[in-house]
Amino acid sequence: MELYSLRRIFWFLILTTGQCATASDSEVMLKMDEALLTVQNQMSYGLHVLYTSDYCYKCLYQPLASMEAGPGNVSVVVSTPFTLTLKVTSVNGSSTLCSLSYSFEEAGHYSLWVRPGDTNLEFNVTCFVSVDKSPNDTYLPLLVAALVLALLAFLWVCVPLLLRCSCMSKLRNYMCCNRSQYSMEREEAITEACVDQNRPKSSRLKSLDTFRGFSLTIMVFVNYGGGGYWFLQHAPWNGLTVADLVMPWFVFIIGTSVTLAFSSMRRKGVTRLQLLRKLTWRTVVLLLIGFCFINYSPRDGLLSLSWLRIPGVLQRLAFTYFVLSLMQTFSPYREIPPKEIRWWSPVQDVVLYWPEWIFILLLEAMWLCVTFLLPVPNCPTGYLGAGGIGDNGLYPNCTGGAAAYIDRWLLGDNIYWYPTCKAMYHTTQPFDPEGVLGTINSIVLGFIGMQAGKIFLFFRKMNWNIMIRFTIWTITLGILAAILSKCTRDEGFIPVNKNLWSLSYVACMGCMSFALLGVIYFVVDVKGWWGGQPFIYPGMNSIFVYVGHSLLGFYFPFSWEMRFQDSHWEKLFQNLWGTALWIFIAYLLYRKHFFLKI
Repeated sequence: MELYSLRRIFWFLILTTGQCATASDSEVMLKMDEALLTVQNQMSYGLHVLYTSDYCYKCLYQPLASMEAGPGNVSVVVSTPFTLTLKVTSVNGSSTLCSLSYSFEEAGHYSLWVRPGDTNLEFNVTCFVSVDKSPNDTYLPLLVAALVLALLAFLWVCVPLLLRCSCMSKLRNYMCCNRSQYSMEREEAITEACVDQNRPKSSRLKSLDTFRGFSLTIMVFVNYGGGGYWFLQHAPWNGLTVADLVMPWFVFIIGTSVTLAFSSMRRKGVTRLQLLRKLTWRTVVLLLIGFCFINYSPRDGLLSLSWLRIPGVLQRLAFTYFVLSLMQTFSPYREIPPKEIRWWSPVQDVVLYWPEWIFILLLEAMWLCVTFLLPVPNCPTGYLGAGGIGDNGLYPNCTGGAAAYIDRWLLGDNIYWYPTCKAMYHTTQPFDPEGVLGTINSIVLGFIGMQAGKIFLFFRKMNWNIMIRFTIWTITLGILAAILSKCTRDEGFIPVNKNLWSLSYVACMGCMSFALLGVIYFVVDVKGWWGGQPFIYPGMNSIFVYVGHSLLGFYFPFSWEMRFQDSHWEKLFQNLWGTALWIFIAYLLYRKHFFLKI
């Protein structure tokens, strides 16, 4: 995901920063998520217009436009994704004349009128916004795309049914004319069906591959740009967007897969030494792919020393996989113990693994202690904010608190210099969303995924019990997330924050993962209403699709240079097209039985 971050940061800088323009309205070329605001000053003295985004937590006002004394106007380009609060002050800044909040819409032309009030007092001012040109419907492309995808899904389901009906009609005609031949063919078909029934069925969970493919499909789409919509890109700091969901789902799936895979290998007689070799090899390969992948540039090759970065997505996934695999390898229970009636039988999938739970609780205690008790120079202890202009500008160099401090101490400057908060919060310090401290909570979330795998093992073929267990975990983790965050974005004890991988974020993602996997399991594996298509195809070739879309994402036919940059239409089509191509490639590989594994 990192190769696209520089492009997104540059785009967010445009969207979140007011840009002055003295040209006339007709000469201003607006881009996607931009609107034109003309400040109409009808006062006899000069004005300053300041702004702040309502999404930015306790942020300082930033300059937007300045005007000389006397009637006049000036045009500026403003951002449209978030509601802006505008404040008008006198030139000397000694008094606030007026302030208002307004949600500007894409490609609209607006006027901010600053007029004398009803009284004759010098600083009695009336401010209001008028619409000079109607804006675009920002969400119309998304609605059309949703309807088209819904139609395609409907055809995907209905066309096979219609074909089967046609085949049945031909079969009936054939039966009338060739009854004897039909009887022979029927006997052969029955014989083949009996043979198929006697074949051992695969124990592989189609729902897990479907969940993985669903997550990967969303990841590809948001990495390509998500149609330019802000809620399909990472949140600036606290809060959740669609892009913040996919990596935790992968971590959860890793935990579930580790439990199921290692249990299967143990039943096949794989020794502990062989397991150690396998998990070590896979970890090293993932680390190397991730390290070379994020540091690749066409000019410098595989290792771009000019912007070397050590942490990364694949690195975190590799380390998480390594720790979870070690836990599963040295688990005291190599096989599921026989069922016996004990007082703790209802929770035996938790109680029997108490050493692992103690280890995870110690890890989480370490995260809490370091995050809230480690002294950070020139920063308040336990600070979780974005720094910069946030928190009234009191802690400009404290982005990420203890998490960033540990990364700088261990890794120096080889971390991420363009975090998602940089554009909105105007931060100057590096912060790595895949840093050292956040990896602890990544392991915790992966362990929660391991619990899902243990539920599958303990309650094999007991679908009702599995669904109840999944529901209990969903409710429990959801309540924990609600308590920690106080059901708010910024005011909780521990806000939901993907950059920090906060405890509330882990609980929230665990809740969503259990809910989604439970629903998919019920629909795909229990009822058989859905085969998982088309998500099951990329889900069974996740490494190939992830690396492939990242390396080839900016090349034709996956993307091209856009000609129409004033709306979301072309951007959304391009991103959906690129995502659909990778699903099609995964489908072809599935048909050829090619699965890239490490």
